[in-house]
Amino acid sequence: MKSPVVKVLVIASALSPVAAFAQAGKTAPTTATYIMKEDIDKISATEQSQRTRDENAKVIDLGYENFAVGVIHRGSTRTPAPAGGPGGGAAPSQPCGRTMATLPSGGTPGGITHDFQTEGYIIVSGGGTMFTDGYIVNGRHSDQNPQGGPNGPTCGGMAYDVKKVTVKVGDVVIVPPGVVHGWADIPDHVDYLSFRPSQGVMQAGWVNPTIAK
Repeated sequence: MKSPVVKVLVIASALSPVAAFAQAGKTAPTTATYIMKEDIDKISATEQSQRTRDENAKVIDLGYENFAVGVIHRGSTRTPAPAGGPGGGAAPSQPCGRTMATLPSGGTPGGITHDFQTEGYIIVSGGGTMFTDGYIVNGRHSDQNPQGGPNGPTCGGMAYDVKKVTVKVGDVVIVPPGVVHGWADIPDHVDYLSFRPSQGVMQAGWVNPTIAK
């Protein structure tokens, strides 16, 4: 019978990156990736005139998973949205979240969850009130998954039993897959960097066209 120490070493070995590389049939990366401030600023500049924009800068292949760094801009929620919206032609979305014939009271619109994607945020400009946790009722599921993301399959709809937290420059938020999140109030704007580790949600090696060389 193996000693407890040996068992711990065996478990640690199974969870190590080397084992993960072997299981994935890939070679561990040997170089670092740099995303310069100038590149972040270029992407951010293209987003400022839009109400909401979420773009990855690069998707890096770590061997055992992909890792994306992105730039997100959201304008004020206190300004009415422009009339109209995207035209038709999109594939019908499927229901997601909890199904209820009668909606509970006190819902928060604009909730989303990502099927597989973890997100980490750091606020770099502006701020507002985020909401997280809880659940979505009678949502609609989107399978859109462009090569550069940003998030892959997503459920969106009215959220309930959420937690609301006001965030500012320097604050960090980590949202695991399946956890509801969204913005309840943005007085002026909020810009934040996103860090997204995921297994195959986005195409490794993808580079935002704005900074591609």
